[in-house]
Amino acid sequence: MTQAPPKHIVIATIGSLGDLHPCIVLGRELLRRGCRVTVATTPYYRSKVEDAGLSFGAMRPDWDPTDARLIRSCEDLRRGLEVLYRQMVLPELENTYRDLLAVASGADLLIAGELVYAAPLVAEKLGLPWVSLILSPFSFFSSTDPSYIVSMPALFHLRRLGPGVYSGALRLGKLATRHWSNPVRRLRRKEGLRRECDPVFADKFSPDLVLALFSRWFAAKQRDWPAQTLQSGFLWPESPDVAALDGLSEFVSAGTPFVVFTQGSTAVHNPRDFYEISVEVARRLGVRALLAGASGMGARDVLALPYVPYPHVFARAAAIVHQGGSGTTGEALRAGRPMLVVPYGWDQPDNAHRIERLGAGLHLPRRRYTVETATGAVRRLLDEPRFAARSAELASLIEGEDAAVSACDAILALKIPRCSSD
Repeated sequence: MTQAPPKHIVIATIGSLGDLHPCIVLGRELLRRGCRVTVATTPYYRSKVEDAGLSFGAMRPDWDPTDARLIRSCEDLRRGLEVLYRQMVLPELENTYRDLLAVASGADLLIAGELVYAAPLVAEKLGLPWVSLILSPFSFFSSTDPSYIVSMPALFHLRRLGPGVYSGALRLGKLATRHWSNPVRRLRRKEGLRRECDPVFADKFSPDLVLALFSRWFAAKQRDWPAQTLQSGFLWPESPDVAALDGLSEFVSAGTPFVVFTQGSTAVHNPRDFYEISVEVARRLGVRALLAGASGMGARDVLALPYVPYPHVFARAAAIVHQGGSGTTGEALRAGRPMLVVPYGWDQPDNAHRIERLGAGLHLPRRRYTVETATGAVRRLLDEPRFAARSAELASLIEGEDAAVSACDAILALKIPRCSSD
């Protein structure tokens, strides 16, 4: 009997390393199970994809996600989401669509991150089943568990009045921003596809399977999420060997307390005075500082490295100060250490509020991250045992989740109507 060819799965993503890493984790697990996997993303990430043993497909926007000018254009908290959507992603929509259409031709399944607004169109055009990846609870716009939306902060306070009131206010917000998605409607008409659409609030959710790639202990599944949602948990990228990172092992093993200060994979390219403030905070508290994503900041009891593998250092830190990206937040929760979240934008303010409500840490708006405020917040994390105790409790609960396995089980359980012919 001739063995059936492995399923060809295309995974498409737009964004930072925080968006790419979960796709690589899924891709490697699917590859291990005998699937052919192509990751479609910006050419900037070609080497990262191929180094992971996965096939690469070029998909515009062809940008450098580490470009400080690009990142600065989104740093206004209230307008950042609009700038990302209307000025960065949608102007490239037709290019993204054409590229993804070419990469996914002949594939059996499409998996897409939510910024790939071309994915539902490509799936419809090719008749492909598809899976959507959601990396944070913010993206569900739930009325039963409202998120903090920086462009509409007043909405957050309506949560106290109940889901009905919040839902009504959210509908008004949807109407006010409906025109943002006109480029998607125009492309749909041009391609002869279904004309009516809601790319931000509805169409990004696949009718086949929605994967919520964060722990239920961080944010529990809500009744107003799509019924086809599977909440698998956080996906953990493989951690590289730390032997090549100068001084890291010695620093971590020195025995005296240290605090990690990091800006993740995006804000790190536009950190402003974050690291300078952080060094002074550590000095005032009498602890050592590990600066992840920095360099050239040599000082006593300070180690600055351009890259630090979080699993190797987070669990051994006294506290973690970070920007609140979904991947960094997940790693900090996994480590079981108290954290101070200093959100940069997008979903990060909502993640910050959730960490504080969980009792695993505190948060400071970026504009209020000063030596005085940060010193006070980190001192509380170090001196009040409840933060460490709650963080350790959450880590023990998250430890039992195996997101890569459960997510891939669900993906491969989908009924694929056809097999690759190539």
